[in-house]
Amino acid sequence: MIKNLLITNRLFVCALFFASLLFVGNGVFAQSKTVKGTVVDETGQPLPGVAVIIQGTARGTTTDFDGEFTLGLEDQDETLEFSYIGYAKKSVEIGTTINFNINMEVDAEQLEEVLVIGYGSTTKKDATGSVEAVTADNFNKGAINSPQGLLQGKVAGVQITTGGGAPGSGSTIRIRGGSSLSASNDPLIVIDGVPVDNDGVSGMRNPLNAINPADIESMTVLKDASATAIYGSRASNGVIIITTKKGSQNDSSINVNYNGSVSINTLNDQIDVLSADQYRDIMSGRPGEHLLGDANTNWQNEVFKTSVSTDHNVGVSGNVKGWLPYRASVGYTLDNGTLEGSSMDRTTLNLNLSPKFLDDHLSVNASVKGMFVNNKFGNTDAIGSAVAYDPTQSVYDSRFEHYGGYHTWTNSDDPLSGRSVNAPSNPMAMINQNSNTSTVNRSIGNAQVDYKVHGFEDLTFKVNAGYDYSSSKGGIYEGVETSWNENNGPAGSDDKGGYVSDYTQDKRNELLDVYAQYNKEIGKHKFDVMGGYSWQHFYEEGSTYENNVYGNIDNPMRLWATEYYLMSFFGRANYTFNNKYMATVTVRQDGTSRFSQNNRWGTFPSLALAWKINEEPWMQSANFVSDLKLRAGVGVTGQQDIGQGNFPYMPTYTIGDDNSKYGFYNPNTGQWEYINTTRPGGYDENIKWEETVTYNAGVDFGFFNDRVTGSAEAYYRVTNDLLNVIPVPGGSNLTNMLLTNVGSMENKGVELSLNTKIIQRQDFHWDFGVNVTWNDSKITKLTTVDDPSYEGVKVGGIAGGTGETVQIHRVGYAPYSFLVYEQIYDDAGKPIEGAYVDRNGDGVIDEKDKYIAGDPMANLYFGFTTRLSYKNWEFSLAGRAQFGAQVYNNVDSNNSAYDQLYVSANNNTNNVTTDIYNTGFQTRQLHSDYYVQDANFLRIDNIMIGYNFNNFLKGKSNLRVFGTVNNPCVFSNYKGIDPEIQGGIDNNMYPRPTTYMIGFNVNF
Repeated sequence: MIKNLLITNRLFVCALFFASLLFVGNGVFAQSKTVKGTVVDETGQPLPGVAVIIQGTARGTTTDFDGEFTLGLEDQDETLEFSYIGYAKKSVEIGTTINFNINMEVDAEQLEEVLVIGYGSTTKKDATGSVEAVTADNFNKGAINSPQGLLQGKVAGVQITTGGGAPGSGSTIRIRGGSSLSASNDPLIVIDGVPVDNDGVSGMRNPLNAINPADIESMTVLKDASATAIYGSRASNGVIIITTKKGSQNDSSINVNYNGSVSINTLNDQIDVLSADQYRDIMSGRPGEHLLGDANTNWQNEVFKTSVSTDHNVGVSGNVKGWLPYRASVGYTLDNGTLEGSSMDRTTLNLNLSPKFLDDHLSVNASVKGMFVNNKFGNTDAIGSAVAYDPTQSVYDSRFEHYGGYHTWTNSDDPLSGRSVNAPSNPMAMINQNSNTSTVNRSIGNAQVDYKVHGFEDLTFKVNAGYDYSSSKGGIYEGVETSWNENNGPAGSDDKGGYVSDYTQDKRNELLDVYAQYNKEIGKHKFDVMGGYSWQHFYEEGSTYENNVYGNIDNPMRLWATEYYLMSFFGRANYTFNNKYMATVTVRQDGTSRFSQNNRWGTFPSLALAWKINEEPWMQSANFVSDLKLRAGVGVTGQQDIGQGNFPYMPTYTIGDDNSKYGFYNPNTGQWEYINTTRPGGYDENIKWEETVTYNAGVDFGFFNDRVTGSAEAYYRVTNDLLNVIPVPGGSNLTNMLLTNVGSMENKGVELSLNTKIIQRQDFHWDFGVNVTWNDSKITKLTTVDDPSYEGVKVGGIAGGTGETVQIHRVGYAPYSFLVYEQIYDDAGKPIEGAYVDRNGDGVIDEKDKYIAGDPMANLYFGFTTRLSYKNWEFSLAGRAQFGAQVYNNVDSNNSAYDQLYVSANNNTNNVTTDIYNTGFQTRQLHSDYYVQDANFLRIDNIMIGYNFNNFLKGKSNLRVFGTVNNPCVFSNYKGIDPEIQGGIDNNMYPRPTTYMIGFNVNF
């Protein structure tokens, strides 16, 4: 059913897209005369993009970059209307005038920054909560293919870490630190009024890739509980509201915009491993020397490449006869990765219609977004293999034709002796003999209808119906020649080789909001009250299948389906007295089918107060203060996405794998027969959402007519009913370890944002912005009762041994703290192998001597942006920095010991990192704090330079040419190639490339 719906949606999107292009033409009319003119602002500076409309018609034009316009008139035309965002509309009688000089005046009300919040909007100066918006003009520049990249480093308290350099890779977004250990820490994402599922889509690295960054108008971040409580049980980690671009309410001309770019992606650094000559030197006289080859292979050069990517976007917008604003766009992105065999091919469609009827009493906002993606996932296991594979071996070796001609480690020197099971695989074989692809189709849309009651215009009824449908399929194919699969090669069975896996997934998210809003101003009193009902349904189904290439293994396809519902009642009341004193009360009651009836409903209230100090009479003499507002708030939010499926309160059963079958003897056949077991899982019937209480206080300020603006605030967040895995008595459940609500944790911090317009002249502008965040996280409780013997929950698995971990959740420390031994060094500063500090003084080095050696969460981080424009030139630079974070270097810890050079049991040799010269370790010291390294860094994210050509093509269009560099440099003492690591464990991450891009933008 979902596939049919997706096909229907795709056809609907395409039909609307092309239909909009057909019927929005202006038509041809006879001209009796032509008028010209220039439009300037209050300082005399030309205003480009001003809409010039003949009153009572849909005919008009816009001013060029010099503020000039030319327009043909008919005899009956009497009045010209001039409109521009931020300026008051102006009407001028035509008469006999041919040349017009128009001075536009600032509209103070329009200049106020509008913030999109949950189920409504407000202005920056009227906001009582912690809300910050970033608009398209201030987004990050360059080769950015996902919405997260637009926001990175732009907002205080928001830390965005990309998952690596893979095409279309996702990002970890943390707003004011995490609030959970076991549940999701991702913020709720709302796209044009539709809250989307954070669980993602199978076969897609980044669920937000459904939105083309070129279609986004603004991204609003709700940070404190007074702003987020309107979303109740999904808002503990903050909310990000994405608003896409729409057609203009004032401009009736057809505007066509094209953005195109070509980019080159390259890697500036590699993991430092021994070269072939260095490897021969270190192996000289050692066991395994006889296995060395004659080649000089840089395996990292083999698996990585310089790639070329392209991005194209076309948008058409306008307003049909003053009542139907529209915008339609199509985008195409081909993102080729630097790892061989990795790419993302994406096509996006977007349509927004905003008609108004009944003398503007009835307004409709309808949007449809479509995304069609083809992914090729390069085999990322080849990255680690490229570090460890012997550099003296060649990529191809004719002796190993059974393995596709790739050099392969076998059980003996005889190539036909069978593969060496535990030896590393040839990196290029892993790239070329592995096919991992997916196809993802997704559509997100909504239609919101607002009716302002005739005769009672203060009251508006609103209905919002939305959906999010996706369908994906993918799979992996590895032939019988691959050396890393069971039964492959000359020693394997010819009819059981290779590996095939396929999966499908269909998801539905359906939404209905019904609410009313009442706005009334009585004297000095202003009321804004809103309340309503929300219903949302999530459904998911799919299948998985695994077999060999012959399909002769008795391994049936696994089918699954799951769903849940969310019903809500919500309300918000804003009160303002004398435009100085403000109060906001918000409440939401959520009911979810994810929990038992006893815990199904929860109430999430908030309260916020604000005081506009600059509006006080005694502040009027301080005319350099344009804005000064104190605000404070408290509220409760929840987290229902606890990561345990949709029925964590009841026992669930899963079919066991082929290694867990039940055997019984069939006397009729005289044979043993086997069936898959059905496994029950542990459950807690009283499990419920985690709740976070947030206290927030801040000040917003503006000086010198808002030439300097910003905010400073402090917050304190406490999460209660924190989920943790604890032991349970034997026989009391279907497991001995149970996930339940027992703990608590806290986050506290300070944020500062500062934006300045340093220079504002006619030909020269210079802006600078910076945001700084200090955050501290600490676990305060993990068990039902205080237990001094309870060490915590060990997490953070590493490569180098089965079940090895280096992180822990422990009371009194930050989540994912590093638990390791304290290394002892000799007088020369070299680590002594196996020598650790006896921290408890019992004379024995054991687990009790491990200590907390930091955590991966930065205590201090900031972002900065500067923009300059001189005449037609423009320049911008953006960067970020973090301090106080640590990273565990698993690349070095797993690949820098002498006993790894030759493994006799596997009959293979391994390369090592150059760190072996620093340590001299004979065996791996996985739990030494030597490998817990500072992850402080200063990174330049993007640099842009551009030039605007005015009156391009005889004044009919504007052309902008620009060049950008993304990720040009990072300054850090970290020994790995990149200190910015998700989760804090560096284990052969897909490296982030440096991207050089040239692009151009044309407006018609």
